[in-house]
Amino acid sequence: QVQLVESGGGLVQAGGSLRLSCTASGYTFSNYAMGWFRQAPGKEREFVAAISRGGINRYYADSVKGRFTISRDNAKNTVYLQMNSLKPEDTAVYYCAANPVPSTRVAYEYWGRGTQVTVSS
Repeated sequence: QVQLVESGGGLVQAGGSLRLSCTASGYTFSNYAMGWFRQAPGKEREFVAAISRGGINRYYADSVKGRFTISRDNAKNTVYLQMNSLKPEDTAVYYCAANPVPSTRVAYEYWGRGTQVTVSS
């Protein structure tokens, strides 16, 4: 059974950093692009970042460019999201997802349950 498990969320002050991890199982990790999405209370889920199967191509929402970095370690079946210079508006539940190709849309095949990131001011 496919499982995506996020970790690394928490409470940080504005300007701080967090690194999220998502460990996958139940499918061939290296055959799938991975993405990060987030959803704040009362808002739609939105694209944050994506990475291609081999980790060469990376894509970011304009709101996080220059602050967030997505990476993956196929040997560990893990995708990461390094978040720097965090802002209160980054507060959301962050989800990792898997798809055959990277996409900015939410129609990914597999999803984790999410991890809470809260940025205080």
